[in-house]
Amino acid sequence: MKALRAFALLGLLLPVGLFAQSNEEKRDAKLAEDWLQNADWLTDYDQAREVSAETGKPIFAYFTRSYAF
Repeated sequence: MKALRAFALLGLLLPVGLFAQSNEEKRDAKLAEDWLQNADWLTDYDQAREVSAETGKPIFAYFTRSYAF
């Protein structure tokens, strides 16, 4: 029974560490990664719409959740 209580307590405390970083901090860290910085990506949706309208090319968009990093 004590092991079950300890496991339950660990389950309650573990997510606290996972969310110590704000979503904005996670986003900024992801946008600073080399693979994103070294490519010709647009990360501003409105700018991508303008370029799409000018060039006639479609927009390829990738969406993810903040905790899926």
